[in-house]
Amino acid sequence: MPKKRTLVFFLTSLFIYSGCQPVKNLLKKPQPKEFPQVQREFRAAWVATVANINWPSAPGLPVEQQQEEAIQLLDLLQRNNFNAVIFQVRPQADALYKSTLEPWSYYLTGEQGVAPDPYYDPLSFWIEEAHKRNLELHVWLNPYRAHHTTGGLISESSVVNTKSELVKELDSGYWWFDPSLKATQDHSHAVVMDIVKRYDIDGVHFDDYFYPYPSYHNGDFPDDESWEAYQKSGGKLSRGDWRRKAVDDFIERVYRSIKEEKPYVRFGISPFGIWRPGHPNSIEGFDQYEELYADAKKWLNEGWVDYFTPQLYWPVNQVPQSFPVLLNWWDEQNYKDRDVWPGMSIGRFQGNQQIDEVLNQIMITRGITPKSPGTVHWSIEPLVGNDSLQQALQNTVYAEQAVVPPMDWLSNRVPKKPEVNSTLSTNYLEVSIQKKPEEIDHWTIYAKYGNRWKIRKVNKFTDHFKVTAYIPVSPSTEESPHFQKVHILDEVFVTYQNRYGLESEATKITF
Repeated sequence: MPKKRTLVFFLTSLFIYSGCQPVKNLLKKPQPKEFPQVQREFRAAWVATVANINWPSAPGLPVEQQQEEAIQLLDLLQRNNFNAVIFQVRPQADALYKSTLEPWSYYLTGEQGVAPDPYYDPLSFWIEEAHKRNLELHVWLNPYRAHHTTGGLISESSVVNTKSELVKELDSGYWWFDPSLKATQDHSHAVVMDIVKRYDIDGVHFDDYFYPYPSYHNGDFPDDESWEAYQKSGGKLSRGDWRRKAVDDFIERVYRSIKEEKPYVRFGISPFGIWRPGHPNSIEGFDQYEELYADAKKWLNEGWVDYFTPQLYWPVNQVPQSFPVLLNWWDEQNYKDRDVWPGMSIGRFQGNQQIDEVLNQIMITRGITPKSPGTVHWSIEPLVGNDSLQQALQNTVYAEQAVVPPMDWLSNRVPKKPEVNSTLSTNYLEVSIQKKPEEIDHWTIYAKYGNRWKIRKVNKFTDHFKVTAYIPVSPSTEESPHFQKVHILDEVFVTYQNRYGLESEATKITF
């Protein structure tokens, strides 16, 4: 029997045997939630340590001042309803954390290879303080830069000396790992996985520096020796394809290794915003494919990332490099349905133009990638002390808290309900967690007052919290200074989000 006739017979039989009810009434419909969805959006800012761009403000500051500056930056993000920080921990093949693979960073202590005194581990500090504020912490590494021109004297412990066979000196004064060498890839891979294994991070992040920008060197990258060895071994690729393959292999290896060790740790890359001029047709500019040997399109096509942050550092209406045109093109390359969260440069504009660009680019991103929106701000510096920009964010696009979208390509298993007890007093509903689930990221509290919902994130370290029993809906007056109209707490639901970003079933609290 042809398939179409079989389907008609089945539907007719189902209609008859169902008491003549329409078939659609028999299909189970998803039940609507009893409470609104919390907003899902990635809101992050880069904190650069290279050249002391963002933190610490200078090399060799006292530990107490370093920590105070870190707290101020994290408080700023929390206050403005961000939910992630991308913190640079490897600025020039040195470490802002305890490492046996590379020396302590010059940008931290003012002398490469010298630990903070009194001793502390900055990465551990940043992770703990970020998590207290419901901020994910993604470690940001540059895989190939061996020494920066602002990085002080080349120390005995620098990789320029300890791994001299892997690095090349550039005309500009930079030193760079040769990305084609397996030993380079092995070392950078080991650095990444050391952090993944030892620290409670939420993500690993690479920036746009693969092979160096042409301005760093007069002429081609000095890898004649490794190129000739490749040719003598029978290699058939062109020199450009050989370089790109070396970077491709490294990117895929890092992604797969992270997923094997801690699959919930996100891997993100922030490449230059243009893949190649002419893609799409109106786009002009730098060719990272030919100049940096970075086939960023391929990494997104293949799904070797969990999130992708092209650096779209141009205004909305700059036709040759338009923010929305480029974002739409990158989203079209997202064959594996990963997260595309563009980077935007908020410091390139000032005053009202800055506010307009930031708000417009965030709204454009929500429109182009509505399932899983997000943006990353380059950098945190233009937010510091910028009351007008902060107020604009708080009043509009970041008025409410948001949670990071889920990685549903890695897991779709919904966590179980939270186990809680509660006690109602005159002013508060007190909620106690009975059993803290594994791999928790944070709690979410949904509280209803009359016809209004209040949604609040609570950090994962919390075992109990309070929900106010009422909220004011009109202020007191001079005539009645002790009277306010209020809405009384009607309903409360509690959920938690796991490290994959999946929200649990809700526990409804009765009182």
